[in-house]
This record gives sequence, structure tokens and C-alpha cells, in this order.
Amino acid sequence: MQYVANTEKERKELLAEIGVSKFEDLIKNIPKNAIYSHTKKQTLQDGLTEMEVDAHLSALAHKNEPAGKKACFLGAGVYNHFIPAVVPSLITRGEFITAYTPYQPEASQGTLQATFEYQTMIAELYGMDVANASLYDGASALAEAALLAVRETGRKKILVSRAVHPEYRKVIQTYSKSFSVEEIAIENGQTSMKDLESKIDSDTACVMIQSPNFFGILEEGEQMGHAAKKSGALFVVSANPMSLGLLAPPGEYGADVATGEGQPLGIPMNFGGPNLGLFSCKFSHVRKMPGRVCGMTKDLNGKRGFTLTLQTREQHIRREKATSNICTNEALMALASTIYLSVLGPQGLKECAQLNFNRAHETKEAIAKIKGFSEVFSAPFFNEFVIRSKASPEKINKALRKAGIVGGLALEPYYPELKGCVLYCATEMIMPDDIEKLSETLRKIR
Repeated sequence: MQYVANTEKERKELLAEIGVSKFEDLIKNIPKNAIYSHTKKQTLQDGLTEMEVDAHLSALAHKNEPAGKKACFLGAGVYNHFIPAVVPSLITRGEFITAYTPYQPEASQGTLQATFEYQTMIAELYGMDVANASLYDGASALAEAALLAVRETGRKKILVSRAVHPEYRKVIQTYSKSFSVEEIAIENGQTSMKDLESKIDSDTACVMIQSPNFFGILEEGEQMGHAAKKSGALFVVSANPMSLGLLAPPGEYGADVATGEGQPLGIPMNFGGPNLGLFSCKFSHVRKMPGRVCGMTKDLNGKRGFTLTLQTREQHIRREKATSNICTNEALMALASTIYLSVLGPQGLKECAQLNFNRAHETKEAIAKIKGFSEVFSAPFFNEFVIRSKASPEKINKALRKAGIVGGLALEPYYPELKGCVLYCATEMIMPDDIEKLSETLRKIR
């Protein structure tokens, strides 16, 4: 798409039509400290050649420090994984990258088949009966699960573990106009069964946990699922799909609804998005599930065909019967995950998950040996772990940046009791040399 600038005359006409005299009037409600202001030094000089402009803009661009180009020990919801070349090669084909909602199945069989394959893989991965055609991200998927639980049970209280990603919990709160949210305390980085049992009652619609949780720790899912069912509540689990190459899927330990963030499955970090919301459930909840479901059928001639079987959003059915106002899906990101899972296969996903597990434990052991650094939680973890240090997280990450390393996430802003603690992550992209370099840099910090 070519950029065509407005002339000064056109700018005045546009502003006059809107009813303001200058552009600044359009942004007057934005705080001044939030508005970018540039200096003369940052302004392009008049009369520069195309070659000079290109060199200047390239120099500015190189000030960015892409996490994927360094040894990256930062996770917390978005992860640096290897993406096979076939994934970007296929999803950037014109018929995929420009595809829109498949309203006409006869003209959208390729898109619908890809969607059907995606649903099948996600349902199998999470050990559930059915998966939908994707949501926006892991946070909105978990919030939609809360809405489903309220619809199915008629109850108004959601119990969510404090070990669930803090931003996921904020999104659930945003959705909570029709229900209340109570948090379950944590002990040793895990959801407290004692606190869960004291808070669950006859008004509880669902119990929500994340496993591996925000600290990377595995939860006692079977016990919590049993407690939820005993009170008539649904059991909802958010799980990192990469971990399911190695760990038991939520469906095996009693989840009624299983969600997750699909970014680890072949989607780049992309400055934090777009991502992919995974949503699966038991078949008994399919008609209360948000989004849409693609099904496989036969046409009049007996040939296999695909169509949107369930479409529960407002654009497709009456508002009072709609289960969600999710207006689109992440079809392109879902396709990327489908290709990624197809290329790796069950054995490849298992091996990749094992690499994540091994690299994280090797990294944790290396850091814990350094004076002034110690492991915070003793519970089993997948590819993330928490370390407490005498030096401040800010000082540590600054030193790591100078060494060409992306450090972990300081936890105090999210969990005040974890002052001086950092959440580290290690994926298959971390090599032994990276762990050694990290250790050497941390040893020098005083």
C-alpha cells in the first residue's frame, strides 16, 4: 500500500469537517507525558538523498534490541521458541494471508479444512472432546471460560488461583460484571488446597488454575478438580501447550474446560502479539462455548466437505442467544500452530518439551550455585523458575543487557512479597554456552 501525504489544504479541510482548528485538538485529552516529542536532531534534514534517508532510518532501527537475537531468559507468557522455516513460508501464501471469515463454505474449503485440523490437534493435545476455532489470546480464552462456567452452572462466583498469570487475572476482572472473582492463596508457589477448600461453596461456578502456573510450577490438578466437582463447580485449567508434549493433559486430570496461549506453537514473539487463544472443553459444554466450531460432513455426492457447524457469536445468531461478542478469530495464527504441530508430530513435540525442561533445570542449577542467588520455591517446574538475589533485579538485568543477554522478569510489581525475585525462563533456544555466559555475568555482580 502506497503512502500518500495530505496537502496542507486537505489537512485544513479535514479538520474543519471534524470541527477543530488544529491537529493538537484531537489529542488534547492525552496526558502530555504520554505524547512523543522529537527534537531537531531527530528530524530529517531537507534535501537528503534516498540513500542517506535509508542509512539514517537503518541506524535508528538498529537501536532496537530484539530478544530473539540474544540469549533470552525472559518468558512470563511469551516465549522464544524455534520456528521451522515451513511455518512462515506457508502462512504468507496469498490464499492464507488474505483469507477472511469462511461465510461461504463452498468457496472456503481450504480454510475450513485447516481450521478443522487445528481444532482436532488442540482437542487431542489438551485431552478434551472439542476445541473451537480460536480466540484472541490466552488471557481472553481463560476469561471466556469463566463466562461459560457462569452460563452452565447459573452460579456467580469464580475462584481463580493467585498463581495464574497476573494479566490473565486482570482480564477476568474486566469480564466480571455478571459475576464475582475471589483469589485462592498460594503456598510454595502452588495453589493452596487449604484455602481453596475454605472458599469453595454452593455459589462457586468454577475453580480456575494454571499449570504450569505463572512461576512455572506444576499444580496438583487432580485434587483441585475433585474439590471443584464435589461442590458442583466446573474445573478450568490454563496450560502451556508446549508443556503438554511432556506432561499429562488437563483432560486426564478432570478439567471441564482447558485453555492456553498458543504463541509457543510456531508464532513469533512479535513485540507481544498477535497471539492465539486456545479453548477446548468436554462435549457437554459445546453449545455454550464461545467462537465457532468447524465440522466435517459430506455433500450430496458423498464427497467429504467442511463447514462452520456452530457459530455462537452475535453476528451469526440472535444477541440473546450469543455466548460471546468475540467478533473474529486468529485464523492465521491458528494455521501457523497447525503447521507447527504437523511438522513436529507427537514425538517431535515431546522432544522439544523435554529440551525445554532440561535447559530450564540446567539453568536453575547453574544460578543456584552462585553466591547471593537462591531458588525460592521447591515444587516441580517446567521451563520457568523463580530466583531470589541480594542484588536488585534492575541491577542484574542492566548488567545482563550489557553482556548481550535478556534477563528475567522482576516479580515485585506483580507479587509485592517477592521483592528481589526474578522469574527466569529457558527454552530449547538456550544453549549450554548461553547458560555459562549467564552464570559468568551473574558471578561478577556485587
